[in-house]
Amino acid sequence: MIGVNELRVQLEELRSEHRDLDEAIRAMEEASPFNQLQIQRLKKRKLALKDQMIKLESKLLPDIIA
Repeated sequence: MIGVNELRVQLEELRSEHRDLDEAIRAMEEASPFNQLQIQRLKKRKLALKDQMIKLESKLLPDIIA
């Protein structure tokens, strides 16, 4: 089983990659001409990272009994 610290490390790595992709997309969009297909691929990867981050964040939150 993965510990809390490992989950936090994974989450931070995903956040870092997410930020890097955001910067790469922004730089590509500012360049002329830009490759729309490449930008779409980066955005798709960015969304996948976001989904992974949400899953990890939910594992880190303590279960709340309603």
